[in-house]
Amino acid sequence: MIFAINEVLSKEELKMIIETLDQADFVDGKTTAGWHAIFVKNNMQLNSNATYVKKLRELIKTVLKRNALFQSAIQPKIIHSMLFSRYEKGMSYGRHVDNAFMGNQEFWRSDVSFTLFLSSPSTYKGGELVIECTDDERTYKLEAGSMIVYPSSTLHRVEPVTQGVRLAVVGWVQSLVRDPNEREILFDLDTARRAIFAKEGKSIEFDLLSKSYANLLRKWAN
Repeated sequence: MIFAINEVLSKEELKMIIETLDQADFVDGKTTAGWHAIFVKNNMQLNSNATYVKKLRELIKTVLKRNALFQSAIQPKIIHSMLFSRYEKGMSYGRHVDNAFMGNQEFWRSDVSFTLFLSSPSTYKGGELVIECTDDERTYKLEAGSMIVYPSSTLHRVEPVTQGVRLAVVGWVQSLVRDPNEREILFDLDTARRAIFAKEGKSIEFDLLSKSYANLLRKWAN
């Protein structure tokens, strides 16, 4: 399931992040690439040793915890990895798939990836996120503060930036529900029961859907 979430960040939160990154220390992005991705990765990333990195990551986690769509669709167990990336003219990230496990010795599973756009699309050219699907490719270049969420199992790439600077946050999530099809079923059930509750309150139909939702989550969660 691939979907966009608009206005994940408030204007104030976005402004704070941009101002921090404007003064930040960026390093070669190849330092965090896998052994095969290193050949196609050409960008810069925020130095993980910088004092303000932890604060920025905690802010993004707080934002995602309060986002109802993200919580319902992803069923996050842990948001375990996060990179702040910078693409200048000529930089790109070629076709690759994200590592199955991350976190050094923690072995956190990467079920879901997200790209949170920080630069307005009017300020740079190129830099589109391209996700390969079964029968086509989907291209994304969202407004600053908006996010695209997609399975970590997909092949994807970032097209070359031809003008300006592209800033983004890329992160990975281990879900409570490993199987993406099961996550989608739970998301549909949750969406349906919330719609019924909004119209009718706590009805018989709402209770039955809630029962099915809870029992399937109990069955599939790990």
